[in-house]
Amino acid sequence: MVESRVKKLAVTLMDATTDKDPLVQEQIYNALCYLGDSEPEEILNSCDEYLRQHDKLAYPLRVIILKAMEAVLTNNIDYLDKSTAKIVIFLASNEMTKSKEIIYDWQQAASNVLVAAGRRFINKVMEEVLTKFQPGILPHYFIVQTFANLSVSNVFGMVPFLNSILGTMLPMLGMAKQDHMKCVFCYALQHFSESIQEYLANLDKAPDPTVRKDTFSNEIFNAYDVLFNIWLQSREAKLRFAVVKALGPMSHLMPSEKLEEQLPRLVPGILALYKKHVEAFYVTKSLCQILEASVNFGSRTLDTQLDALLSTLHPQICAPVESSVPLSLKNHNEVLRCFTVLACTFPDRLLGFLLPKLESHNERIRVGTLIIMRQIINCASSQMEIKKPFILSSMKLPLQDNSNKVKRAVVQVISAMAHHGYLEQTGGEVMIEYIVHQCALPPDTQPRKQTPEADDLTSDSVQNISINTLFLISTTVDRMDAVLWPYLLEFVTPIQFTGALTPLCRSLMHLATKKQEEGESASLIHYDTHANLPLPCALMARLLIVSSQPYLGDGRGAAALRLLNVLHLNIHPMLGELWNKKIPPLVEHLEANTEKSLSPKEWEDKLLLFLRETLTAISDNTWISQFSAEMCKQLNSYNCFPSEKNFLYKCIGTALGVCSNKDVVQKQLQELLETARYQEEAEREGLASGFGICAINHLDETLAKLEDFVKSDVFKKSVGLFSIFKDRSDNEAEKIKSTLILCYGYVARYAPKELVLSRIEADILRNVFQYFDTRVLGIKVETKDLTLKLCLIRSISMISQAISDSAQSDAFVFSRKAELLAQMLEFIKTEPLDLLRTPIRQRAMISCTYLVILEPPLSEPDHVELIDTCLSSVLALPPLDVLKERDGHVPDALHKEVENTVVPFYNLGVLVALFSPRCSDSLASIRLRAVDCAYYLLCIQLCYEGFAHNYRDERVERLKDLKKGLEDPDFTILFNTCYNIAMVIGKRLPPDQLMSLLLMMFEGLADPDQNCSRAAAVMINAILKERGGVLLEKVPVIMALIHSKLQEVDEEHLRKAAQQTVYILASQHRTAVVSSLLGSSLPFDSHTCAMWKALAMEPALTSQILELLLDKMNRDVPYKENKSFLLGSTSERIATPLPFAATCALHEIMSAPESGAAVLGLYPHLFVALLLRVSCTVGVQLPKNLQSKERKSASWSQAPRNLEPCSCAVEALRAMLTQGGSDEAVKSVGSAGGWELMKSLERHHDGIALLARAMAKHAGPKLPLIVKNLFPMLNSMYDSQRITTTAFFAELLNSSVVSDLILLESMMDNMTGRQKDPCTLVRMLALRGLGNISSGSPDKVRKHGAQLLASMVNGMDDKDDPDNLVALEAMSSLSKLLDHVEERDIHSMLLHIAIRIRPFFDNENHQLRTSSIILFGNLTKFSAGNCEDVFFEQILNGLVTLLLHLQDPKPEVIKACKFALRMCGPNMGCEGLCDMFLNHLHEDRSLHYGEFMNDVCKHLMQNYPEMLNRLISTNLFYFKSNWVDIRAAAPMFIGFLVLHVDEEHCKQVDLDQLLSSLKVLLKDPAAIVRMKVAETLGRLVRVV
Repeated sequence: MVESRVKKLAVTLMDATTDKDPLVQEQIYNALCYLGDSEPEEILNSCDEYLRQHDKLAYPLRVIILKAMEAVLTNNIDYLDKSTAKIVIFLASNEMTKSKEIIYDWQQAASNVLVAAGRRFINKVMEEVLTKFQPGILPHYFIVQTFANLSVSNVFGMVPFLNSILGTMLPMLGMAKQDHMKCVFCYALQHFSESIQEYLANLDKAPDPTVRKDTFSNEIFNAYDVLFNIWLQSREAKLRFAVVKALGPMSHLMPSEKLEEQLPRLVPGILALYKKHVEAFYVTKSLCQILEASVNFGSRTLDTQLDALLSTLHPQICAPVESSVPLSLKNHNEVLRCFTVLACTFPDRLLGFLLPKLESHNERIRVGTLIIMRQIINCASSQMEIKKPFILSSMKLPLQDNSNKVKRAVVQVISAMAHHGYLEQTGGEVMIEYIVHQCALPPDTQPRKQTPEADDLTSDSVQNISINTLFLISTTVDRMDAVLWPYLLEFVTPIQFTGALTPLCRSLMHLATKKQEEGESASLIHYDTHANLPLPCALMARLLIVSSQPYLGDGRGAAALRLLNVLHLNIHPMLGELWNKKIPPLVEHLEANTEKSLSPKEWEDKLLLFLRETLTAISDNTWISQFSAEMCKQLNSYNCFPSEKNFLYKCIGTALGVCSNKDVVQKQLQELLETARYQEEAEREGLASGFGICAINHLDETLAKLEDFVKSDVFKKSVGLFSIFKDRSDNEAEKIKSTLILCYGYVARYAPKELVLSRIEADILRNVFQYFDTRVLGIKVETKDLTLKLCLIRSISMISQAISDSAQSDAFVFSRKAELLAQMLEFIKTEPLDLLRTPIRQRAMISCTYLVILEPPLSEPDHVELIDTCLSSVLALPPLDVLKERDGHVPDALHKEVENTVVPFYNLGVLVALFSPRCSDSLASIRLRAVDCAYYLLCIQLCYEGFAHNYRDERVERLKDLKKGLEDPDFTILFNTCYNIAMVIGKRLPPDQLMSLLLMMFEGLADPDQNCSRAAAVMINAILKERGGVLLEKVPVIMALIHSKLQEVDEEHLRKAAQQTVYILASQHRTAVVSSLLGSSLPFDSHTCAMWKALAMEPALTSQILELLLDKMNRDVPYKENKSFLLGSTSERIATPLPFAATCALHEIMSAPESGAAVLGLYPHLFVALLLRVSCTVGVQLPKNLQSKERKSASWSQAPRNLEPCSCAVEALRAMLTQGGSDEAVKSVGSAGGWELMKSLERHHDGIALLARAMAKHAGPKLPLIVKNLFPMLNSMYDSQRITTTAFFAELLNSSVVSDLILLESMMDNMTGRQKDPCTLVRMLALRGLGNISSGSPDKVRKHGAQLLASMVNGMDDKDDPDNLVALEAMSSLSKLLDHVEERDIHSMLLHIAIRIRPFFDNENHQLRTSSIILFGNLTKFSAGNCEDVFFEQILNGLVTLLLHLQDPKPEVIKACKFALRMCGPNMGCEGLCDMFLNHLHEDRSLHYGEFMNDVCKHLMQNYPEMLNRLISTNLFYFKSNWVDIRAAAPMFIGFLVLHVDEEHCKQVDLDQLLSSLKVLLKDPAAIVRMKVAETLGRLVRVV
């Protein structure tokens, strides 16, 4: 029975091999292997029977089964009995030879089965296979290949058969006509030969130690005869490959005399193959084996083939290795092996061939030869020992080659030489010098042309290889220490090795450190035996100078300083302690910075201080003199390194400053002056700095030397009479003078302040001006040399600073101050005003700033001249245009005309409006004339009204008194006067003239004179304030006029004045103003918006306006239903115009900061009205006329205000909250995306919840009135308003503020009442609100627990809930309430709730799955006591579901399952399972599901084995799941269960039912499911 079940499993799997998915096929193979590891013989027999019964099974499927058999054999070969092995061998033999044609995959798989069996049952295999290997009959291709593979896999078992096999096979060679048969014979001979060699090499372990090479020699030679003489001549490349692969191993088994006899033909024959084959690797490998075989028996005829060998092999090394050809590198290495073999036997002949090749001018030949030289130096060291001098001398020409490839090859050869003692020979130093030269190669500055023949190596690559080689041989080759130390020091000071300093310093530091470890005597350098070494002072100077540019050359500064530190004993015996203290901080400073962050001046100062302290510590005048002389010697070396040379001058100055021998100081200063290259700016600076530093301690000697130099022949030759007239672009005489002037400046800067004052005028300035003033025949000639001028300016700046910095500067009267300032001003004046060609202007001004602070002070005229000159030089401004005063004759003429004429006055308002704004004209005369005009116009009006010509009206006469105010230029007084004038005009103007006055005044707003336009605005507002009450009917006209003028003008002051006009009108006619503005076209443009904002100026008025707008917004229905013309289509909601416009107006008013007080007073009413307005506009469309506007504005690419009704309402609500002091609430809602959610039809209630949350947090005290005003809306006729109100209340219940404000009871009752609401969303939100009490008022949950639980259970049982939204909310809310209810309240409902939520575990809605699973996890808290057994049953019912849903497609469901399982764990009575759930099911960690389920099933079967059938049955239900991953998890779950069940409980499994279900699932469309089924089928062997 057991056998039949195993067989049944195996057959099921083998039937499934028809699956086309390769991953499924692989899993079937693995499952068969698993079955085979449990029942190897049964499975092998089943496979045998299946293949025999299914003779027509396609060969790709047979391959899967045969591969599984091979794996079972390989893993269980030691446990099989002979009968099973015999069956398998017979089957494999038949499968392999069933088809006479070659079907590679099938027959190879069968052959592999035989090879696997042959590892133990070699005799059985041979017995079977030899029956098909009969003399005189050409065997099957795979019979021969099987023999070959057996000989490799079981050498000791197979070699005894080889003699007879060879005897049978040799006659067959002539029978083979087809190339593939010839190839397989070659393959067999190759592996036979290799097996025999291995057998002979391990005779001590062999079963028959009497086997000798001779046993096979004749047969192998006979086979060789056929292969070499016949088959090798084939045109088929594949056959030639097979032959050449076989000839190599065969040559080791051929009789020595036969091989010797064949070599004259064999070697040329092999070499000839290079011409026929593109890929040379196999030819070279075979050739190398033949050479090794020939050398092993001491062939004499090989000598005759040497020339041919070398001439054939050498070009292959010279050819570049092609990375695109896979075997190219292998061939290269095999050729080198050939050369190694030849070098060991024919060293003289080989060197005689190679060394002349080094003289070739062909790059490839030279590189290839060097590669071979490196190989034989490394691999034939004993044969090359006596050839070392000869080889070294042959390297002369390669050392001179400039090719980068040759250089690299030479460096690699030198590296090999270093390891084998070559560099210790005479001439080895040349090799070391070569490497150092390569380390110093300059970087490539130009891009290389990419051509096929281009050298792919750069100088940088060669340099890197050389640096690595130098460091390698100096640190890892111990024998090189004596060669390199102290020899490498010779390369430190020569300037040509500057680029190699960093690697040199690192290698020398390593060598010096090793010498220090050997002892002080070993580390000391004996200069008497090393004459070419640089002196200590030369070394110190060189290393210090290169440290001034520390980041060049891969960080040479740190390397040089470290080397300096380790050489301290060899530099001077007094430096050890000081340098150990000073150098490490310097190195740390470099390492803490980068090239960009390091301050060059700060670093130079640190090095100069270090040098000064070093020389002070040495305190040896002789040594210091030698040191300074050595630095002077090195000056010319740095001609191409200006920065380093500049620093070197400073070091010389420092050294001379420390030196106490004044003769030495003067001598060195003279030498510096005589040898300096004055044309170079950096050198002039360096020389001057050096003199200045020297003057710190030798002021007199320095000044004397500068003065002596002027008298010397060197200076006179350069500054002779005729040199002045030489037309040279770089006049040397001027440059010498410039340098000397600069020297004096630096001397003044660095010299001791107490000494320098007395020398400034007598010595320093006298000489400075002597050099600057050039005289020819007694006539002063102005210099044109820019350098000379700049040096003079800098020198004067430094001299002035020196005087200023001196402690006696206050007492020092600088007599030449005026002269110097005059010179600087002359420089400034000569600079062109329109160009900035040179830095003279700037530097001369800087110099003046230092000079002016010195005594004596400048006179006032001099001060003025200085400032004037500097300003004139910099601020070359064109002359200002002169403003022309406007002519006043027009106002005068009008004045006379008005005075003397009386006409009918129907246009009084227009004329007054024309003249009145001129009362603020920029010209005072016009202002006065304008008020006169207004006065006379009003007088005329009095006459027109019937008054006497000489009548004087008190109010009109007041205009004369106001004229005085117009004379004051203060704008405040001016506009106040204009206001008073307007009040007079307003009181006297007839009512019928009022509008014409205002209309003309509005035109005055566009006056080009800003003062007049402002006056017009002031007067308009004054007149409206005085007479606006009579203009009710004209309000629309005035409002339109204001709007049009706002469009015409841009000035801010006019915009504010217009707003003031609107405010004045609204304070008199608010309803008319509001109606007029509401009639403006939507969207409101910026000018209309500005007019609305004007209504926010005064809180009392603003409150009235807001109430008026609220009334208009709520008076009409929010939208109208509009049926589409298409029959049956749903209706759309269109916003009604008036409430929409009122909403936009509210937004504009409340956007003004001034509206805050009014908004605060109406806060609850505004909030509720706008909240409900938002709810009623969600999904509402614009009226048709506005829709077309919006489309048109979008096509014009404008950015208008959003016209969407809901967006307008939301923006109004935001503005109201901001101005009402709840801006934190606005930000909170905005950051959470709440404002956008409110506009969404589907997520509106979520946005309202965010608003409620923010209000509870930031506006708690305002909530009672809001809640009171919202309560009636729960019964609103509009679903949207009930939804909004319920959502708002639901979220408020989430906050403790509700309880604090004593609102909880009433709100909870209202929420409970909403459970019968006809709107599903309202019922859902009501349950959410009740659930939120657990967060907002947890202490109240216990009091109302029964009522709340009943509401939740009723929600889960809601019949009118097709999408289960109410049930979903009920479960979520119940989960929250469970932490706070009394246990007695929940116990009665526990089982009902658990059973009710169980179907939701597999619901299509992932939210329902999530909530139900979380609720189930929370219910476990109440399972103790009487409910324990009952609820444990519910846990067992849901366990499989929870475990499978760990593979749910939704991450939130997976998190819920993890939570529920963690909660269930303690109630399952299995500590191991509980620990697993707690440790592995973290929500924020990923889970390796397979490993986890394996462990879970292990614990389940250990603790609940009786549940096996129940668990399997539940899993079978999920075979039909809609989710692929769960369908895949279910069979895997079953597989793990049966993997861990003990034998006693295996009988629970209904294998037939399980197999039938798995067979169905094997046809699942998802490959992953089929894979898991196949895996489980393999594991079912445990229950059979």
